Amino acid sequence: MNVGKAILMELQRQGRTAKWLATQIPCERTNVYKIFKRHDIDTDLLQRLSLILNHDFFYDLSKETFGDNSDRVVDDSNQ
Repeated sequence: MNVGKAILMELQRQGRTAKWLATQIPCERTNVYKIFKRHDIDTDLLQRLSLILNHDFFYDLSKETFGDNSDRVVDDSNQ
């Protein structure tokens, strides 16, 4: 998942602008455009963006990694 692209798509879906997002983070608008180009992102920032946009990007990443199987449990008993 290209997380920057996913953030941009969600922002556009909500009809919001990069300027609006910059005021919410807060940061400069140019930094928001840099976020859109990133393939990965710091988890703290992703959490903040998830809250600001009311969208669970962590779920999207998990779904892409493990598929759309919400009952999946990772077995770590062999560790």
